[in-house]
Formats: sequence, structure tokens, C-alpha cells
Amino acid sequence: MYLIDKPYVSDFLINTIKENNYKVVATKMATELIADNSLNWISEKEAVATIKNTSSQRIYSNSENVLSWIDKHFWGSKLSKQINTFKDKVKFREEIKDIFPEFKFQKIKLENIQTIPDKELTFPFVIKPSIGFLSIGVYIINNIKDWIQVKEEIKPDNLKSIFPKNVLDTSHFIIEDFIQGEEYAIDYYHNDKGEVIILNILHHVFSSEKDTSDRVYSTSKAIINQHKLKLEKFLNKIGNKLQLKNFPAHAEVRIDENGKIVPIEINPLRFGGWCTTADLSGVAVGINTYKYYFENACPNWDTIFKGKENKIFSIIVLDNASGIKPNDISKFDFEALANDFENPILIRELDIKKYPLFGFVFTETDFDNKKELYDILSSDLKKYISIKK
Repeated sequence: MYLIDKPYVSDFLINTIKENNYKVVATKMATELIADNSLNWISEKEAVATIKNTSSQRIYSNSENVLSWIDKHFWGSKLSKQINTFKDKVKFREEIKDIFPEFKFQKIKLENIQTIPDKELTFPFVIKPSIGFLSIGVYIINNIKDWIQVKEEIKPDNLKSIFPKNVLDTSHFIIEDFIQGEEYAIDYYHNDKGEVIILNILHHVFSSEKDTSDRVYSTSKAIINQHKLKLEKFLNKIGNKLQLKNFPAHAEVRIDENGKIVPIEINPLRFGGWCTTADLSGVAVGINTYKYYFENACPNWDTIFKGKENKIFSIIVLDNASGIKPNDISKFDFEALANDFENPILIRELDIKKYPLFGFVFTETDFDNKKELYDILSSDLKKYISIKK
């Protein structure tokens, strides 16, 4: 069954639900977001009874906002504990510390960040909200100079958010070792036997060592072939520890030059946020990962990229890096943006005054044309922005 909530549900996901007659829980927010009475709506009461009585019931949420619904109805249950272990980065680190005994981390209250003694810190490190989303409040600290500057930014007035506290809570932060290596995002699920089934692997590219943005994620046949087997083995360790079955997730990891994998975080009951990574697989490559999860199916990677072996498929996250306040922006030129890409498959426009993003671009790029991805990676997007007069 599907639990739908803000901030965004895509047409691709809605059509998948409709075409396959998947059950959707008729919460107030879901019925406001999807005005289609022909869907297989079920009441909240029926949904609660089904989940309680069917241990193998598959659940997918398009948004972490719905995790509060699960807590409300199933607090203390195995499902609730699994979700909250993933969502709280400190709990997650504590759960897997026997797998990574050398990894250092600590939890700290927002109001104590300004006074923590420097001698308690080991550079480089990362500081981020214990419960976070969209790289908000995430900083890489290489030295004491960085730390002095970041402490000026990590203040309550700078951390206001449109997201509920179970999605982004800046009252507590985690300070942890900086993980070396290349970063990857993985859509996957644990099947009915608990085994990991990988549905996508995306390389999260950064513009610099200090960059923590979510601007570019890219996948290809080469990326999947290179990392699939070792990521399956790695994610199975965590899944076995938490006894996960029939459970979708979106993991972020780093892989160093020796092939060592260290998790950054794992997001429960969903793939990439804002209907991004799963929809990219559908509209660009033709693999509907929502269906694969609900049908307990495994992709045939030998055929999926047939004829597209030399293509890179990317999600461009249009975060506002311009420094221009949303209320001062009159227009974002999506047409000019599209013209800067070889093959823009899909552009999703968002209202920058309502959300912290202009939108998303799904692209197909030839291996010989990676420059367009590096150009947008380092762009402040000002060339597409018109300012109010």
C-alpha cells in the first residue's frame, strides 16, 4: 500500500498506482494531493488493520512526512523501531557501531554547539542535523578556521524549514568523522527473504571538497556493473542486523579508493526523495522500480541498458545557489535551462517561494559530453533567474 504526503507526488508515481490498482491510504493529505476517485483508496482504519494483521504487507511512502502516521498508529512496533533507527542518524550509528568500531560520532544539542571545546573535535569532521533532509544544515569542517565560520551559520534563525520535525529536526546535531571517497546513492529493497535487491545506483558528484549540495546524481550501466555486487553484500549486513524484509530504502554511502564502503545514511520506506531517483529509472531507462518492489522482482541488468551502454542518466537538483532571496525572483527560465542540455528528458518546475528548490531536470548525456553536467554542477543558476524590478 502507498502512503502519500507532501511535499510532492509525481504523475509517474500516480499513474503507476492507478495502472496496477495498488492500494492508497486515504489520509487527508493524500486525497488533497491526488484528486482521482478512481484510485484504489482504502481508509486509514483498514490500512492500520491490514498492516497489523499482515506481517508481509509492503508499504511505500513518497515522503518522510508520513512517518509520523506510522508512529501514531504503530509506536513501539518492530516497523516503527526500524524506521526510527534509520531516521535518527545517532541511533543508526549506534546500531552499526560493531560493524564500524573505529568510526567516531557524538550527539550535541544545537545550543551547545557554540561552546563545545575544540579539543573534543577531530578534524576533518561533518556536522549535520541528527534528523535531517536535503543536505540542510550539513557542513564539512576541515580545520579550526572552517569551524569558526560554520558556528556563525548554525544558529536557529538560519535553520528554519518547511518540513515537519520528524523529517528535519535541528534541535540536535551529530558530529562524525568525515568519510573519504566517492559518494553513491542506492535505491533498493529487502525482498520477502530479507535479501537486498538493488534497483539503481547513482554517483553523487560534487563541485569541490566542501560541497555538500545535492545538485547532480548520475547513473549508467558502467556505474551499476562496477558497484552492484559489493553494495548488495554491504547492505545485506545492515538489513540482517535490523531484520528487514519487504522494506524499501534509499542509502547514501561513500566508497574509498580501496573499495571500503561506509554508510552516510539510510532513508526508510522510500527511494530518492521528491519522486526523483525512482522516476528517473522509469522515464529514462524504462524500469519501474515501484513495481519491482511491490512484485518482489529483480532487474535483469544485462538487458536494461541495451542500446544505452554509452549514456549517462542524471538528476539535476535545482537548489537556489544564487544568493537571491526567493521573494526577489520574478522568473526562472526553464526553456533556457533545457537548451543547455543535450537531451533533457523531463523538467519538473517547482515554486521557489514555496519550496527550497526551483525544480528538477532529468537528462540523458553521452559519455563524451560530461561537460554539461560539470557546468550545471558549478553553476549558481543566476543566468536563468530574472529579478523583480
